Amino acid sequence: MSFNSYAEETLTIEKQLVGIVGAISGTVKTETRELKEGDKIYLNETIYSSQGSGTQILLLDQSTFTVGEDSEVVMDTFIYDPKTNDGKIVASVKQGSLKVISGLISQKDPDSLTVTVPEGTLGSRGTEFQTIVSKGKTDTLLIGPGKNNTLGMRPGAVLASNKFGKTLLDNPYSVTSMSKGKAPDKARKITRSQLKKFNKKMRALSKSKVDKGEKKIAKKAARKELKKELKSLGFEKEEIKSIIKENIKKDKEKKIALKTEKKAEKKKKKKKKAKAEGEKGKKKKGKVKEGKKGKKKKAKAKDGKKDKKKKAKAKDGKKGKKKKAKAKAPSKKKPKAKAPSKKKPKAKAKKPAKKKPKAKKPAKKKPKKKAKPKKPKKKKAKPKKPKKKKKIKRVAKKKKAAKKKKAKKKRNKKK
Repeated sequence: MSFNSYAEETLTIEKQLVGIVGAISGTVKTETRELKEGDKIYLNETIYSSQGSGTQILLLDQSTFTVGEDSEVVMDTFIYDPKTNDGKIVASVKQGSLKVISGLISQKDPDSLTVTVPEGTLGSRGTEFQTIVSKGKTDTLLIGPGKNNTLGMRPGAVLASNKFGKTLLDNPYSVTSMSKGKAPDKARKITRSQLKKFNKKMRALSKSKVDKGEKKIAKKAARKELKKELKSLGFEKEEIKSIIKENIKKDKEKKIALKTEKKAEKKKKKKKKAKAEGEKGKKKKGKVKEGKKGKKKKAKAKDGKKDKKKKAKAKDGKKGKKKKAKAKAPSKKKPKAKAPSKKKPKAKAKKPAKKKPKAKKPAKKKPKKKAKPKKPKKKKAKPKKPKKKKKIKRVAKKKKAAKKKKAKKKRNKKK
């Protein structure tokens, strides 16, 4: 017989027990009271949580309903037979967020837990999932367990459906959206921004400082209520103990499975990060090598340009020297136009004869040097030029000497 048939004999429908408040943060209320840890939750009670608040409800079949901030959740149907684990759970989310971890009823029959939302229904199949109901849209996230879990548990799945179509979430951390008048979107992997949005709704409970002792008290209260319900149904003490022990074992196994899955996911993420970092490192090394090669090429190009500039300067220097040599020759012919030559002999009037032979002596030594440049065969053209210069110098000196003689003769005549 179903749990409801027994409950109708002893309790009214309004007072049918569904579960107990295990943890709470902020202000969470029902239509008639404000909830505290250890309070009972009854059928058809609406749970209201304000902003920055949340609560966790432990149901009699060991299912866990976590109500997020700014939410409104109602338990519409709860039928449970502790002896066979048969039953049915139907909850509705009018707004806000609800996170569900299925219990013994879903393990026996995966299709026995459903959550109704304004845009359709969510059918849980022995798993953990979260839904967010906002204006005109509902987002649903499947958390797990996965297909290849270590304890061989049934893979989790959520079926999102309405009049327009269906979408099955069967991969952990896949998400779908439902809008009014449209079929559910195709399943896709959740993004970081979406995951932050889901976690934000449960932030109040994650921040609440619930001690281990308080959790134990809540569990003990839930067990007491279970014992009372089982006694009212006619079960003996030994049967009640065995049922509770089995439920505890299953609960432990479930927790272990979740921990192992989380560890496996963390390892996978670390491996992916390591691979990504390794690839980035290789790319950076390649870029550094290319950069070094480019720098070497640039340095070589610069050196080549410098060498070209030096060669050009050397050529310009040689040309400049040649031009200077050519320019020196006509510069010595200018003394023809020198009118104030009369003033110069005043300083050298006393000894003009002695200075003349001094200028002639270097002329005798210079021809000796003419023989030396004949040895390098390649530079035969260059030593020929100085000959002209020396001839020009001698002619200039002779002219100067002739002028001086004329000037002396004129002076002597005047005297």
